[in-house]
Amino acid sequence: MGIRILCLGEIVGKPGIYCIKNGLKQVKEDHRIDLVVANGEGATGGFGLGKNHAVYLNKLGIDVITLGEKGFFKKDMVGHIAKAPYMLRPANYPPNVPGRGWRTYQVGEHTVGVVTMLGQSDFSRVHLSNPFTLLPGIIERMAPITPVIILQFHAATTAERNAMFFHADGMVSAVVGTHSKAITADARVFPNGTACITDNGRCGSMTSVGGLEPSIEIEKFLTQIPERSEDVWDDLELQGVIIDVEPDGRSRSIEPLRYPIEGGEPS
Repeated sequence: MGIRILCLGEIVGKPGIYCIKNGLKQVKEDHRIDLVVANGEGATGGFGLGKNHAVYLNKLGIDVITLGEKGFFKKDMVGHIAKAPYMLRPANYPPNVPGRGWRTYQVGEHTVGVVTMLGQSDFSRVHLSNPFTLLPGIIERMAPITPVIILQFHAATTAERNAMFFHADGMVSAVVGTHSKAITADARVFPNGTACITDNGRCGSMTSVGGLEPSIEIEKFLTQIPERSEDVWDDLELQGVIIDVEPDGRSRSIEPLRYPIEGGEPS
């Protein structure tokens, strides 16, 4: 019997957490999900992930929470990540950085590996190891444990993400792109059994700029002056992809998920 894995789009702010609280349980039941992976690096105010939010999201049913270039924007994550097996930071960070970039998780009678890596294009705050040269060595270490491996590739450009699809085809069960927070229409399974999508969207407001208040984001482009972003509570959705993986590691299918969430900002 195959394994059904839900990879959620980036959780943005309190509205994104609200989507998880009010939609994830039903989605898991409706689609018979075995494992939930989510990018959580925007859950705390849209920039980073704090310890309390990480613990809460895990309690709500997210089995693996991944980070990206904003992973350590909240200082309490530095101490928390080493103690939290459900947390992953990009594997191409330097070896002495707290936390891990890949782990294996027991899913019933199956073992599933999850690895997250950060792309190299247009991330000026971090300068990490080349994900393309690093990946084969990680897979070599994971392969004796399980053939079912999900790679979340957090990269700024669609070109780099698509290059990784071809590079990793046959190495991993799936490559799920994140960072743009806009779900793309190119979900497909590559010839050697690797399921791919350029971006699996976001959990939060669809009437927004990446989950944030449009007027403030526009003003930043007009003035180049930093300003605190704000949450948006309109038109909420829980987005992601559902991947069906065979026990031999080949993906059978990948399907986008868009699940509307009723309600809005709590009073």
